Amino acid sequence: MVLNYVWLGFFISAFVAALVQTLMGDFSVFPRVMTALFDAAQTSFEIALALTGMMALWLGFMRIGERAGVMDGFARGVEPVMRHLFPGVPRGHAAQGAMTMNISANLLGLDNAATPLGLKAMQELQALNPEPETATNAQIMFMVLNTAGLTLIPTSVIAIRQTLAIKQGVTGFNAADIFLPTLVVTAITLVVAIGSVAWVQRINLLRASLLIPLAVLTAVLGALSWWLAGLSAADASRWMGLIGAAAILSIVLLFLVAGAVRKVNVYDAFVDGAKGGFDVAVLIIPYLVAMLCAIAVFRAAGLLDWLMHGIAFGVAAAGLPTDFLPAVPVALMKVLSGSGARGLMVDVMEHYGVASFPGELAAIIQGSTETTFYVLAVYFGSVGVKHVRHALACALTADGVGLVAAVVVGYAFFK
Repeated sequence: MVLNYVWLGFFISAFVAALVQTLMGDFSVFPRVMTALFDAAQTSFEIALALTGMMALWLGFMRIGERAGVMDGFARGVEPVMRHLFPGVPRGHAAQGAMTMNISANLLGLDNAATPLGLKAMQELQALNPEPETATNAQIMFMVLNTAGLTLIPTSVIAIRQTLAIKQGVTGFNAADIFLPTLVVTAITLVVAIGSVAWVQRINLLRASLLIPLAVLTAVLGALSWWLAGLSAADASRWMGLIGAAAILSIVLLFLVAGAVRKVNVYDAFVDGAKGGFDVAVLIIPYLVAMLCAIAVFRAAGLLDWLMHGIAFGVAAAGLPTDFLPAVPVALMKVLSGSGARGLMVDVMEHYGVASFPGELAAIIQGSTETTFYVLAVYFGSVGVKHVRHALACALTADGVGLVAAVVVGYAFFK
């Protein structure tokens, strides 16, 4: 129901804004909004089409993993943690392994791999759903974990910064200097995401079986962060790319070898699983069209610019520094559109300089946040869930705290 009001609000507010601008003499606003609407519909289909091949690939490998028993092994390994975060999922259920692999892919910044793995996890969780059109507690927790955007390696952001630094002639520039602050911000966002959902669902997080693995993970991530932060930009980017590629290919090899050992016909299993890729992609299209079109008309009507003017006025009135404001549109757009936020990030870096404080902060925000409305539309849309309950509120709470954390951490590291 909340998503219904949000979606309707995008269109109504955009129309009202366009009408006001037309009455003020801007006769190009309605054609601009209409063009954005149709372009977004086309883009939605292209995104779903591009997902088809990747979906088929990963669903194929996942089927091999299922028949070889690898997914059961993943589920047993993470069961002590998962049973507390997802009390509604039975022990050893296939959804636990799929969720673990999705989270691992997100940690490594492997978005193309994480999405199909996440959709597979949602399908497994949907099999436990007694009300197919209403999100379960487990689905909400999993979705909010994805919108928290926990990423160990913001590879694409570092690559963009390095390219712009060369273009702008910046010497001695370390494009990987945002690595550690990005990790700190995304970790804070994740904690808030888990805490908000746990509070609504009355999940007790103060358990040794949950806290000890999290402490170990924090120690490992801290050690890796310390090591990578001491490398040059070129070496850090090279190692991060190697870690990501090696990790995902190792998982693929594990599935294949385990299948061969268990005498699974891996080719037939892959084909059988890959057949579902097209079905999932087609199911996503209407949800993507609905959400991306609403976002497009909201932006084309100039409402994002008006929102920024209001934020700037409030910040200045409170006597707070305003030098972080140029990066705020990246955060606001990232909630709505990943590609739009990436474009805004590049715009900030080109206008203010890749080594400037707004440029650094925009990179941190881009690397530590996720496209909440996109993830919500795709993940719930893939299984036909229409009533998302408290998922959107918890995700937006984490996004808000993440933005504040990004600004504070940005000042701590770069000011």
